[in-house]
Amino acid sequence: MKVLTPEMKEMIASQQCFIGTVDANGLPNVAPKRSTRVLSDQSLIFTEATGGATYENIKRGSKISVAVVNREIPDGYRFVGEAVLQESGDLFEQSAAMSEKMGRPKPRGVVVINITEIHSLKPGQMAGKKIV
Repeated sequence: MKVLTPEMKEMIASQQCFIGTVDANGLPNVAPKRSTRVLSDQSLIFTEATGGATYENIKRGSKISVAVVNREIPDGYRFVGEAVLQESGDLFEQSAAMSEKMGRPKPRGVVVINITEIHSLKPGQMAGKKIV
């Protein structure tokens, strides 16, 4: 079981996360998602509001990765996992309420990422190495 450390959780909470997916032709897509946050010790979540390429790729079943880096340290992580799109239910309603409070439009869905691998993005010998 892949478990997020306190350091990973802090970085996710304080730094910009970028979501990577691929389309049906294998074309990569990378998008910043400000709403990325920790859902549990083994999963992340973000609110999908735009309905663009990331949303379409996830609907199609794309694998997903999340990269987060703190340039000041420097350190970072890449989380790889399975994306589960929820367009209704409790998590969706909670995210919709949060978006409304922030003056943002109602999301198209929320995406839960069940983490299957964690890689280091720390410069040097650990760069790109699988941690767990």
